[in-house]
Amino acid sequence: MKYLISGGGTGGHIFPAVSIANALKAADPEAEILFVGALGRMEMERVPQAGYKIVGLPVRGFNRARPWKNISVLWDLMRSLIRVRKIIREFKPQVGIGVGGYASGAAMWMAAKMGIPILLQEQNGFAGVTNKLLKDKAAKICVAYPGMEKFFPADKIILTGNPVRQNLTEGKRKEVKGESNLLIIGGSLGARTINRAVAAGLKQLTDAGIRVVWQTGKTYYAECKKAWEDAGSPASIECLDFLSDMPDRYAQADLVISRAGASSISEICLLGKPAILVPSPNVAEDHQTHNAMALVNREAAVLVKDVEAADKLIPTALELIQDKQQLESLHTHVLALAERDSAKRIAEEVMKLAK
Repeated sequence: MKYLISGGGTGGHIFPAVSIANALKAADPEAEILFVGALGRMEMERVPQAGYKIVGLPVRGFNRARPWKNISVLWDLMRSLIRVRKIIREFKPQVGIGVGGYASGAAMWMAAKMGIPILLQEQNGFAGVTNKLLKDKAAKICVAYPGMEKFFPADKIILTGNPVRQNLTEGKRKEVKGESNLLIIGGSLGARTINRAVAAGLKQLTDAGIRVVWQTGKTYYAECKKAWEDAGSPASIECLDFLSDMPDRYAQADLVISRAGASSISEICLLGKPAILVPSPNVAEDHQTHNAMALVNREAAVLVKDVEAADKLIPTALELIQDKQQLESLHTHVLALAERDSAKRIAEEVMKLAK
C-alpha cells in the first residue's frame, strides 16, 4: 500500500501527520509513505527527522491584508498543482491524507481530482480553511471534537481525537508530602503573554510554597531567565527553554497552564490534567478559543483570556492549585473527554479506504 500524507506549517499539523504515518507503518511495515509539504516550512525539517521522505511545494498562504500581492501567490499555487500532479502520477498512492496547512490544500485537491480517495484530519474545534474547502471531496473526515457537523457533512465525520506523542502516558510521579506542582508550558517557541504574567508573578509563586516548572520556549528564554535571576533565582521554580522529559513533567503536575493548541488540549485530556487555558489570539479564526471552550463548557478546564492574563493568571492558578475539590472535579471531567488510540483509529480508517 502507498499513502500520500500532506500538511504542515505548524507542529500542530506535523505531529498528527507523523503519528498517523507511524500507525500505518505499525499496522503494515511494508507500506510506502510519502509526505508533501510547503517549501521553507517546518515540515521540511521535522518529517525527515521522523524517518519519512518529503517533497516540497512552492505553495503559500493568501495575503488577506494586501490582496494585490496575491498574483504571485496564485502563480505559486498553479506551479504547486502541476508539481503535485506529477508526484501523484509517479508515486501512485491508494489514499491521500490531509492534515491541514497550505500544502494539504493543493495536494488533496489534486488527489481527489485524480480519483484518489482522501481522508482529512481536523485537529481543532473550529475547522481550518483548507479542510473546509476540501470537505466535499473527502471520503472521510476525522475530528477531535463533537459537534463538527456545523463545518462538515455529518455522514463523513468520525470522532477519533488527535494523536498525541506515543510515550506520553509513561511518565513517573515522585510524591513529595505537602508539595503542589505547577507546570507552565508555552510551546516550543513560547507564549509571550503567559511568560510575562509568570515573570511578574514570581514573588507570588515563591511565597506560595509550590514547585513550578516554567517552560518558556526558545524565543523568550533569555528574557525569562533574567527575570528569574532578578527574583533571586528561587530554587522552587525551574526556568527552562525546552522540556525533553514531558511525560515525567506531566505526571508530576497537579495543575497545568497552557495555550489551547490542539495537541496540548489532547494531551491534557488523555492525562486528565486540571488546566488553565490561555488561548492565543494570534491564530486563524481564533480557533484556540473554540478549542478551550470545548473543555470549559463541560467544566473540564478554566479559561483565562489573553488580555486578562497579566492580572488574573497567577492569582487564578494559586487559588485553584490549593482547591483540591476543584482540581479533582476538573480531573474527572477532562479525563472523560479523552479519545484514546487516535492515530491507530485514523490509520484503520485510512486502510479501509485503501481496500
